[in-house]
Amino acid sequence: MRVFDGVDELRAAKGTEIGTSEWFAVEQERINGFADATEDHQWIHIDAEKAADGPFGGTIAHGFLTLSLLPKLLQEVYRIDGVKMGVNYGLNKVRFTAPVPVGSRVRAKVELVDIADVSGGVQLTTGVTIEIEGSEKPALVAEWLTRQYV
Repeated sequence: MRVFDGVDELRAAKGTEIGTSEWFAVEQERINGFADATEDHQWIHIDAEKAADGPFGGTIAHGFLTLSLLPKLLQEVYRIDGVKMGVNYGLNKVRFTAPVPVGSRVRAKVELVDIADVSGGVQLTTGVTIEIEGSEKPALVAEWLTRQYV
């Protein structure tokens, strides 16, 4: 894990890759829980028998489930000391570039694309690629905006 001691160290890291998370398994239980939480019970996510004959050969994670793993995965990549709090501000770009089959392991590769001053702190634009173990194509590519208040 990379630890930044305040926003000045963040500024120095602009434009660099800041790290990669550990691998994280996406199991059917998590997919089912996400389906229940979001009311998205499409068969490609929850019906293993039907999905076995479908286009992906089995169930796959929801794209939004993959996206929702960003906070968990990025907390393994970096930490910012010397700030009062960080908040999610939104996303500039999100693309779901490959399905995540049940049982796959994913990880986040993180780049600090930009840092800009905002009232009370800074706004980070973080480039995130969610990789699937054993796959050349990533599951997700996104630009995530967060604000860090000092």
